[in-house]
Amino acid sequence: MEYAKNILDTIGNTPLVKINRLTAELPCLVLAKYETFNPGNSVKDRMALKMIEDAESAGLLKPGGTIVEGTSGNTGMGLALAATVKGYRLICVTTDKQSKEKVDILKAMGSEVHVCPTDVEPDDPRSYYSTARRLAKETPNAWYVNQYDNPSNTKAHFESTGPEIWEQTQGTVTHFVVGVGTGGTISGVGKYLKSKNPNIKVWGVDTYGSVFKKYHETGIFDQNEIYPYVTEGIGEDILPKNVDFDTIDGFTKVTDKDAAVYTQRLAREEAMFLGNSAGAAIKGVLQLKEHFKEDDVVVVLFHDHGSRYVAKMFNDDWMRKQGFLD
Repeated sequence: MEYAKNILDTIGNTPLVKINRLTAELPCLVLAKYETFNPGNSVKDRMALKMIEDAESAGLLKPGGTIVEGTSGNTGMGLALAATVKGYRLICVTTDKQSKEKVDILKAMGSEVHVCPTDVEPDDPRSYYSTARRLAKETPNAWYVNQYDNPSNTKAHFESTGPEIWEQTQGTVTHFVVGVGTGGTISGVGKYLKSKNPNIKVWGVDTYGSVFKKYHETGIFDQNEIYPYVTEGIGEDILPKNVDFDTIDGFTKVTDKDAAVYTQRLAREEAMFLGNSAGAAIKGVLQLKEHFKEDDVVVVLFHDHGSRYVAKMFNDDWMRKQGFLD
């Protein structure tokens, strides 16, 4: 008989799927690394499990312990899967910008969830960064994950996602495009692909209100770049250690409106029911059109599932209120 010994064994080995209608204007082949096939419906399952396993090996996470993490939702879901299977308690800290579905899903998986204000400085005691660190200190036998600076985040993608893309394209991949948040996916995949072929170009998709693009181009961390934005899962007002700017060839910024509109278009034109960052990612690919040639193979990674955005990007009333529908 063929079966997985538990749900964690089903993480990884996600398919590549050709984008057809939305990329018809491009001269190249565009393939989506479709991460919603992971059991937690996102790419974050990979790094969540890796971070927990490495913490166990290092003695940082002990039997019966509590896992504490700040998350926009998807890392929390991956942690919840592993915590349930392995018998840990999980405390997730998120922001009021995230969709209600994400909070409800985390609670459904048995996680304790704390919601913090988005529009505060990272070092403000009310921020979700500060709150997660405080809860980890206050909770007995707790381990603070810190996905932004935890090297196991990048390592997970160097060891799994990158090799999968290389093998699935039979080494023909020429460009990798992905939204950047913690930086683990772009850095891990990018490092692996460039180790196989240094000519592969790695592009990050950023959002307006985030510091990544300007910092990559100038080395300046500009506070004036930071302001609230709607797009979920990408962009930051900090510089996570997992963002390896030397691996990244460039960034393109996508507006909140374009990200939301293209999230809807992916569903309606490609039958791909995906999250908000996927809309940003495919619009980013289209914006990079001038960099692609006829024989290129562009892989764009889609992070998570549309079920987490039903009340937002897939709700026309919400879209109108945001000014995203004409």
